[in-house]
Amino acid sequence: METDDVSVREQLFHNRVRETIICVLLFTCLYMVSYLILTHFKKTAEFVTEDVEDATVNKIALWLCTFTLSVAVCAVLLLPISILSNEVLLTFPQSYYMQWLNGSLIHGLWNLVFLFSNLSLVFLMPFAYFFTESEGFVGSKKGVMARVYEAVVLLLLLALLVLGIVWVASALLHDNIARKSLYDLWEYYLPYLYSGISLFGVLLLLLCTPFGLSRMFSVTGSLLVKPRLLEDVEDALSCTTFEEDSLSRKLNCENTSCWVRLNMEAMKKQYETVQSKRIALETRRKASPWQRNLGYPLAMLMLLALTVMCVLMVCFNVLELLLDETAMPRGMEDPHLGMASFSMFGSLGAAVQVVLILYLMVSSVVGFYSSPFFTSLLPRAQDTNLTQIIANCVSLLILSSALPVFSRTLGITRFDLLGDFGRYNWLGNFYIVFLYNMLFAGLTSASLIKTVTWAVQRELIRAFGLHRLPLTVSRSTVPFRLLLASGLSKIQ
Repeated sequence: METDDVSVREQLFHNRVRETIICVLLFTCLYMVSYLILTHFKKTAEFVTEDVEDATVNKIALWLCTFTLSVAVCAVLLLPISILSNEVLLTFPQSYYMQWLNGSLIHGLWNLVFLFSNLSLVFLMPFAYFFTESEGFVGSKKGVMARVYEAVVLLLLLALLVLGIVWVASALLHDNIARKSLYDLWEYYLPYLYSGISLFGVLLLLLCTPFGLSRMFSVTGSLLVKPRLLEDVEDALSCTTFEEDSLSRKLNCENTSCWVRLNMEAMKKQYETVQSKRIALETRRKASPWQRNLGYPLAMLMLLALTVMCVLMVCFNVLELLLDETAMPRGMEDPHLGMASFSMFGSLGAAVQVVLILYLMVSSVVGFYSSPFFTSLLPRAQDTNLTQIIANCVSLLILSSALPVFSRTLGITRFDLLGDFGRYNWLGNFYIVFLYNMLFAGLTSASLIKTVTWAVQRELIRAFGLHRLPLTVSRSTVPFRLLLASGLSKIQ
């Protein structure tokens, strides 16, 4: 019996060491990738200043931002890793090389991401901001430690303020929880705070994702070469080059009139516009016929298919919510990997779920940065100050940490939430979950219909040359039948 107990303890010890090594390796890789990304966007002048103290403070803050961004990327990969791990164990149930991939590893990864995400949101990112803005208390000796003391004091004051606000909110909504939270902070108060943060992140995803799904068409279109019907690229390039040369001569001419000097700024803007148009036409001319005529339509059809699939899955989830209680999102303690697939279509359905989850995350990021409220946060290469980097890391962490709850609430996947992700108070409220699904389906459908109809009319107007008319072309002035008639006459 003692020998059996020793062997069991040894096995548990080896399993724990193996899981720790795997998590450390995964996080190290994500940390390196995150550091390269932030290095690409950071403003170099802030880290090579003559003031050694400022440079040191900025480097420490950048390390904290890198940690936060790596946690955000890991949160995005939680559901894809869990779903794919289950399918791998189903495919190779008795494989010796897959024994390290088990439910304990996945469960531990979920717990670590939950811990580090809340640690970054509540402590690390506020500390990084206060650290960069602090100068030390008045009368104290200047240095890095003086900034650390001031940042810690400000962080404690902020924590007390947030705890007081959330305690008042809990007292107004749930009087019993508020009373208990004074005596048992860890058991009642912190889960209530985490639940509020997750609800804010899920609501932010609800606003950003439908808008991002509609913006994905224009963003993808700007990266690809669009096909133009009935357009002579060589003729348009010759005209644009001639116009650019004419504007360049006017700008470089010394004997210019006073009127031209007054309109010099307008001419410069026009010159930049014509130059960008010429570059786009040269790119179109260099592109192969496959890229010009097949790449863009296939990309648009793929985006349309993914968006329609998301809407259909959400509509199906709404019906399941009305008929089956098991469709409600909930948490589970043991994932039971390798027992059954989380999709009715097997491995193919699981792969589609992973693609849809990643597509929704990319769309939410695109919608977030396209929103007029957050456009100023858009990072620029080698020109993003440290305050903007901190704000971007916080925003991405909020979006990514809410992604598992978001995907399970909409029914994109049947993989239940692990660890503390499934203990949020509002997840068991049927009315909140049902209304959330209805709002997402309605907003996404409306955005998709508006985007597709306007995009089709805009491309037809440009293809048939109606954009060159002196009057503004709109829906009311150019109906769809007129577009078809114009196209048929040009073809004949």
